[in-house]
Amino acid sequence: MKKLGIYVHIPFCKKKCDYCDFLSYSGKEEYVESYIKKVEKEIEDELNKINFKEYAISTIYIGGGTPSFIDSKYIVEILFKIRKYAKRILTDSEITIEINPGTATKEKLEDYKNAGINRLSIGLQETNDKILKSIGRIHTYKEFLETYNLARNLEFTNINVDLMIGLPNQTIEDIKNSLQKIIKLNPEHISVYSLILEENTVFYEKYKNREIELPNEELERNMYWYVKNTLENSGYMHYEISNFAKKGFESKHNLDCWSQEEYLGFGIGAHSYINKMRYSNEISGTDNFENLQKSVHEVQKEIDTKKEYMLLGLRKLDGISIQNFKLKFGENPIFLFKEKLNKLVDEDLLIIDGDSIKLTNKGLDLANLVWEEFV
Repeated sequence: MKKLGIYVHIPFCKKKCDYCDFLSYSGKEEYVESYIKKVEKEIEDELNKINFKEYAISTIYIGGGTPSFIDSKYIVEILFKIRKYAKRILTDSEITIEINPGTATKEKLEDYKNAGINRLSIGLQETNDKILKSIGRIHTYKEFLETYNLARNLEFTNINVDLMIGLPNQTIEDIKNSLQKIIKLNPEHISVYSLILEENTVFYEKYKNREIELPNEELERNMYWYVKNTLENSGYMHYEISNFAKKGFESKHNLDCWSQEEYLGFGIGAHSYINKMRYSNEISGTDNFENLQKSVHEVQKEIDTKKEYMLLGLRKLDGISIQNFKLKFGENPIFLFKEKLNKLVDEDLLIIDGDSIKLTNKGLDLANLVWEEFV
């Protein structure tokens, strides 16, 4: 039996954040109902093609955009459709929804709980209200606390909190304060992402026009290592470049993706990977989300599948199991990628330790250079 993940993209937001380049839109609420109907039809069509004697749904992830911005009845409908057409869902399946403070009411959270959602991912980013406002977030730290406490009162026992580093005017002291506050709340999972400037964002234009200044590379690295050390000393396992978890609460959805398990994506911009084929849902216009079509990006050759396995595996702090690579592909990665691996080991970016190939501390800082070797 093979595991199959499901991702559903909800592109609607109350307001698009200044740094965001995700496929999301504000001011298009009038299209929510028609969009959900298209997604439900897509779910029906695609799941009817799956041989559920061969596959079982292991994870469902509802992301965006801001899924908690739309009426919760639509989320309930989507999960009903998935259960109706997925003939086989694992009993311990992980079902996640991304929510933002200021958009997730008690009623919505109750609906999520009753619909079987068992993991929440809350977009906080910072506890400093001035910084939150400066990056275009619509909520305050107080509103985050209200959302978090509501979720706990409703007995959600698997919560992730998103934080960001490398923000304009952000200091190590800001990072310290955020971590202290969040660690006291004791969420099961914490994701910490570095700000990446992307074209066609408000931040990109502001930076280009010198309206904002970002922390230099050294300060950002210091922030990263402060986060890593603090969270590890507080009982969180650093299991992937940007992710920390209490034991047993690692994100199954992400781990499956990094382990090259297959998944189906529904909604605009959603990506799928199945039968060694990658494709995404594209639209020719964004006015009414009418022209949704699938576009094949890649039918993987065997060597590309092996390279991708290496690239994805090196996102994880445990790295790549040589034995697991042999079982999956019938080859030893040490010999298959001898030249690349020797180069990275010589540069102190990788270490081969027993059965594992993994990043060194220097490799953590320069992970992009490692991944480029396997692109």
